[in-house]
Amino acid sequence: MSTHSSDGQAERPRRRIDRAALNEELAAIVGRRAVLTDEYDLRLYQYDGSIDTALPDAIVFPVSTEQVQSIVRLANREGLPVVARGAGTGLSGGALAVEGGIVIAFARMNHILDVDLDSMRALVEPGVVNLHLSQAVAHHGVYYVPDPSSQKACTIGGNVAENAGGPHTLAYGVTTNHVLGLEVVLSDGSAAWLGGPAVDGSGYDLVGLMVGSEGTFGIVTKVLVKLTPSPEKVKTLLAIFATVADAANAVSAVIGAGIVPAALEMMDHTTLTAVEEAFGAGYPLDAGAVLLIELEGLGEGLEQQAGRITELCRGAAAREVRVAKDDKERALLWRGRKEAFGALGRISPEYYVMDGVVPRSRIAEVLDRIGEIGRRHGFLIANVFHAGDGNLHPVLLFDPEKPGEIDRVREAGAEVLKVCAEVGGTLSGEHGIGVEKKDLMHLIFSDVDLEAMKSVRRVFDPIGLCNPGKIFPTPGRCADIIEHPGIGVASAAGMGW
Repeated sequence: MSTHSSDGQAERPRRRIDRAALNEELAAIVGRRAVLTDEYDLRLYQYDGSIDTALPDAIVFPVSTEQVQSIVRLANREGLPVVARGAGTGLSGGALAVEGGIVIAFARMNHILDVDLDSMRALVEPGVVNLHLSQAVAHHGVYYVPDPSSQKACTIGGNVAENAGGPHTLAYGVTTNHVLGLEVVLSDGSAAWLGGPAVDGSGYDLVGLMVGSEGTFGIVTKVLVKLTPSPEKVKTLLAIFATVADAANAVSAVIGAGIVPAALEMMDHTTLTAVEEAFGAGYPLDAGAVLLIELEGLGEGLEQQAGRITELCRGAAAREVRVAKDDKERALLWRGRKEAFGALGRISPEYYVMDGVVPRSRIAEVLDRIGEIGRRHGFLIANVFHAGDGNLHPVLLFDPEKPGEIDRVREAGAEVLKVCAEVGGTLSGEHGIGVEKKDLMHLIFSDVDLEAMKSVRRVFDPIGLCNPGKIFPTPGRCADIIEHPGIGVASAAGMGW
């Protein structure tokens, strides 16, 4: 009778790791300079963008699918976990080797392999930086739509793992809507191609299953992505409000009127202050909140839409609605939004960026409750997020040098996500579950749901080799969550999902 890990996988045969021997075998695959096993080097890779850390046993930098296959076969033989890593910008601990093992870093697999303009697609390696792809094809009048705030650094492979979004996915969808096919190395070292350039409605949607699986099904080594024509015209509006509640009401009014902007972002006063101190992007320092609204389309229709949105915002008590007068002003406004997290990092020793989704109609209420959580725990919480689809990103500002501060910030963060679940939302819109939220999964999913997910994972990775310790709750932790008053499986069952 086989035993299973907390991920629901059969237990891997574990061996004592001889790092010197491991180094030699990995060096034989990728070359000595492409392997790191020195503890000092390993410590550089114990971090990502989350507040968690985990030390791997080795870092390896392959240059081909064949090398990845050889690495995975070695890991399978030795019972070592394998964790794919792009730029390490993820915010849920997805790239951390929480059970040790080999981190496969894709810094050298960063090539755009093909651009097919007739079919509007590109084939890329997983280490290609998100923004670099759009820059490479911009002169053809096309771009890659998903635009996370970290797009200057984050990679396409990491975006695939987390099903990343960004401000402009309100109208265009998240990563899964822009991926046509994937090459994947499975836990036995075999490689498979999923999807492809043709529209194929037959069989299972294995590409859709792989995107957002957080590296737990296999290692992605090539990605076929969809390119999109650049918009003919763009108009960027800045609506200024006295309160967050007024701004939230404007969001509901715009979407309720049947208007779907390309982007609809909100920033609160704390965020605006930090952004202006850092960049001088042109945001008002006396506002309680602003909405950054972007429209794309044809000239005349765009003017009419902008006029209608201005009316709706003024009807929701906007004191002013500005229109960016040129590309320079538009770029400056977007720089402030895209680099808001970095700006907040300048006013606090450390910060914890969260990710939850709530119904748009509950945004104002949830932000009030988040503020109360911050006050109760003694944290200032800033808010900068994708208001158009209710994807919140509360930012908890804290000092990790204060005794017990990290534990308190984790507790406050869990309370924030419980509020999201309580109002009919969910735990993640684009950052993934990873390590950060795995012990909160019972807020949304029943034991039956989770076991079904584990069963799917076992099909791809029977022994839990790929990115173990992610997504699924730690045994013994779920009962505490379920017993939280007013929340949990019983509440989730009544949400009408």
